[in-house]
Amino acid sequence: MCLAIPGKIESIKDDSAVVDFDGIKKEINISLVSNAKINDYVNVHAGFAIQKLSQEDAWEVLKIYEQINPEHHKKNRHTL
Repeated sequence: MCLAIPGKIESIKDDSAVVDFDGIKKEINISLVSNAKINDYVNVHAGFAIQKLSQEDAWEVLKIYEQINPEHHKKNRHTL
């Protein structure tokens, strides 16, 4: 089983992008996702974007994660 976390692309250079995960910014590889653009939402697993998704789908995933671990999300509000 793999767990992918949704995030928003803030900048792109070649096959790398800076992605915002609820305020935490990480550089990830986007070579597996065609036509990734700034402001796109992507699912990221092990440092690689593996899928583009809509903002609505990203929020839906985050809501599910919140149901799994509500104490974490009380302290850290989502800002996608």
